[in-house]
Amino acid sequence: MPLAGVAAKVLAESLRSMEQDGAVVRTEYAENPPRVEYALTPLGRTLLGPMDAMFDWSRENLGSLLAARLEYERAER
Repeated sequence: MPLAGVAAKVLAESLRSMEQDGAVVRTEYAENPPRVEYALTPLGRTLLGPMDAMFDWSRENLGSLLAARLEYERAER
């Protein structure tokens, strides 16, 4: 499933960096067409709690964030 708005190059660079950092593991399958899967490592899974907290905060504050953005844009004109 493609990620909307994410360039393949940027995604590949991000995944490679996360693999180097030990957050994901890459598995290649010798199939035709070739297939690659990425999975979180135990270290990568430690990020799930903080990410959940960030998403909760974003959902709770989205209205305020959008209002602040509109106010900023109005002040810039």
